[in-house]
Amino acid sequence: MMKQWDNDFLTREDYAQAMEKLIQPIREEIIHSDFPGVHLGSSGAVYNQQRADMEALIRPLWGLAPYWTLKKDDQLRDAYLNKLAAGTDSANAAYWGDVENYDQYIVEMAALSLTLLLHREYFWEQLPLKQQQTLIQWMAQALDRQIPKNNWMFFKVLIRIALYQCGEVLNHEALEKELLLIDGMYVGEGWYVDGKETQRDYYIPFAFHYYGLIYVKFMGAEDPERSQIFIERATRFAQDFLHYFDADGEALPYGRSLTYRFAQAAFFSALVFADVEAVPWGVMKGIMSKHMKKWMDHDIFTFDGRLSIGYHYENLVMAEGYNAPGSPYWAFKTFLLLAVEETHPFWQAQPIYLKRNEKRLVKEGRLLLLHESNGAHVLGFPAGMLVEGQAHGEAKYSKFVYSTKFGFSVPKAGIRYEEGAFDNTLAISVDGNCFRVKRETESYQLSEEKVVHQWSPFKGVNIRTEIYPFGEWHVRFHEIETAFPLEVREGGFSVGFEERKPQTTGSKETASVQQGPLTSKIINIEGFEEAYIVQPEPNTSLFFPRTSFPYLKKQLPSGRHRLISLVGGLYTKEERE
Repeated sequence: MMKQWDNDFLTREDYAQAMEKLIQPIREEIIHSDFPGVHLGSSGAVYNQQRADMEALIRPLWGLAPYWTLKKDDQLRDAYLNKLAAGTDSANAAYWGDVENYDQYIVEMAALSLTLLLHREYFWEQLPLKQQQTLIQWMAQALDRQIPKNNWMFFKVLIRIALYQCGEVLNHEALEKELLLIDGMYVGEGWYVDGKETQRDYYIPFAFHYYGLIYVKFMGAEDPERSQIFIERATRFAQDFLHYFDADGEALPYGRSLTYRFAQAAFFSALVFADVEAVPWGVMKGIMSKHMKKWMDHDIFTFDGRLSIGYHYENLVMAEGYNAPGSPYWAFKTFLLLAVEETHPFWQAQPIYLKRNEKRLVKEGRLLLLHESNGAHVLGFPAGMLVEGQAHGEAKYSKFVYSTKFGFSVPKAGIRYEEGAFDNTLAISVDGNCFRVKRETESYQLSEEKVVHQWSPFKGVNIRTEIYPFGEWHVRFHEIETAFPLEVREGGFSVGFEERKPQTTGSKETASVQQGPLTSKIINIEGFEEAYIVQPEPNTSLFFPRTSFPYLKKQLPSGRHRLISLVGGLYTKEERE
């Protein structure tokens, strides 16, 4: 395991050394594999093995291409050129195949496009003319294919400008149409929606803004008006986004694609790349340094040093269907700043480390953020967010609160309460075995004082939930109207533990779990019958392999009911001060 890191992530050389260390476990496989791909594991994804292996080959280019602007690696570069020549040539037995509608190949072309944009001489011109043409023809297929109307629209934009930089004619009309579709997803205050109103997550910084800033870099002179729009949007977004990180560098865990890990900071790297000082360079430098150091301290590597699927540790339970063994290398997007010379003011700036106790209402991000314990603990209270058609949508978007110190859990199965791992949500059951939690909200209110959700887990059951945050505590107030009897369970924050059993205390009215600096506590104010402790199935938490959390329970007859509880996730580490 790659646990020992001596890297402050402050200088260009720091990032280059990290890139070298991260690529080393797969470098020889890339060079010596006898097909145009890299086979990094046996787990599957919604796309086939050929596409998964191609993804594992191409995704590291997000970091390698910027790295090559600083340090050349001809052997690795040549391996990529040879594999690209084989994979894109329809006459070759190893041909990747034609590009289809909604194809994973289109996603991976974005990293390839960046490589072509950064390295006309070092990469593109090293291909013989015939291989250049086969590569162009293969990539150009994507421009005629159907794709989701979400962040994928930027893939066509990047492919177009990359081929344009390689000498192809730019279809300005098609490009403008794609950019207008992207504009249609902009909702104001720096925020986009990722295709649907309820999807506002890390795809906004590490996709929409990231690609927009690449556009600024390479098309700024030719399209200054559009580039200025992207700059202004990114600048406004940055004022919100810096609040998603706690003083230790941990980003708020919520939403999909969390296995991309330190891609959470890729937005700041893109700001540096496009020379956009949306917040002071020193603030960006401090956030990125803390963030990268924090990630390198987590168990994010396999036994042989590869990036694993998971979050704080290797974990397939939390993954989406599009997470293949090579998918985590999306995190390499954060190394884009390696393409910026040492003379850039970012590299010269002194890091500024933010510590704050404040609230931040992110209206268009549909999130209320609280910075507690001198900023060491960030809590996020969402409203009106959900993803459809992806694993664990309700757990990743629709819990009552998310935390940079406690994380959150996803279900392992759909039967028992222990399998559901329903921390920080109200679980509802008709039979006492199968539970449902809040998914869609019929309406919501979001302010600095409270968050209100109107929701219905079953037909005939209507719930109004009001959340009142204060410090590391919050009050939950539920008004429930039900046409039939229910069992309800109110879950608190999950806490990890390493011993045989967790450290717990409790009574009929309150229960708590404590481990090290973390304490999770829940108190009945009105309506619940008794407090309990549950130990969910292992590997359900994104932060801890084994967890426990307190919960309150109540049997409700048909009719109207009111339930009130006080819930705390307390971080008490002395060093925070």
